[in-house]
Formats: sequence, C-alpha cells, structure tokens
Amino acid sequence: MSERPMRLGRGDFKLFRSIPTRWMDNDVFGHVNNVVYYSWFDTAVNAWLVEQGHLDVTGSDIVGLVVETGCTYFESVAFPETVEAGLAVEKLGHSSVTYRVGIFREGGEMAAAQGRFTHVYVERDAQKPVPIPDALRAALAALQQ
Repeated sequence: MSERPMRLGRGDFKLFRSIPTRWMDNDVFGHVNNVVYYSWFDTAVNAWLVEQGHLDVTGSDIVGLVVETGCTYFESVAFPETVEAGLAVEKLGHSSVTYRVGIFREGGEMAAAQGRFTHVYVERDAQKPVPIPDALRAALAALQQ
C-alpha cells in the first residue's frame, strides 16, 4: 500500500468554487458518498474550462477526456453543507493536464478530501490525442503551482 498523501491547505490551490451539497449526496452512513467527490472534481474542472471559453460542451473540436482520477479522504462532509472545490494544475504535458482538486468545508483551511484529475486532449471525432491548444495551455500554466 502506498503512503497516504500529505493533507493540503488552501494555499495549495489557485482558485475556488462553491458547490452546495444535495440531500441525495448523503449515503446511508449520513455523509456524502465517495462517488460524489468525483462529480465535484469534474464540475470544478469543466466549469472553469467553460467559463474561460476553452470548452463548448457540444461544439468544441478538441476536448479533454478523463484518463485517471484519484481521491484521498480526511474527514466527512454531509448535506446540507456547502463545500469549496480548490483547483490548481499539478502537471502540464504535451496533450495532457493533471489537475489538483481539494474539497474544503466552507471556510475550512485544510482539505476534507483531495485528489487529482487528468485530461488527455483529443480531437472529438477521431478520439486521438492532440497538443493542448496554445490559449488553453497559457490559461492552464497560470493555474500551475
């Protein structure tokens, strides 16, 4: 078994997005189910891409496909909390980018959960890797830590 990652704080992320939990997010144990965290990762990354003009979900010729994710949990979150997803770029490659994502309790200093999310950019129709477009590369570079 690999070593548990060091718990990250707010300073390890470049920007934050508030996400309200929903009643359906809780599981029978009374906390947000682990699969919901992956949805939050997806929301944090793709909402940023859309807002920055780098993704049109129905029209972009080049899109990022998820090829790897992972998450480490430090404390439980439960409905009706609002969480804050922190985002930074951990690694920027030729056709791929790995994001660092942290899930924080509202106003919390340390991540309740943290993980990574890797996109490989492909031409939508051919599904073959392509270089990250220059404008997107510049925006991603600004999120690097």
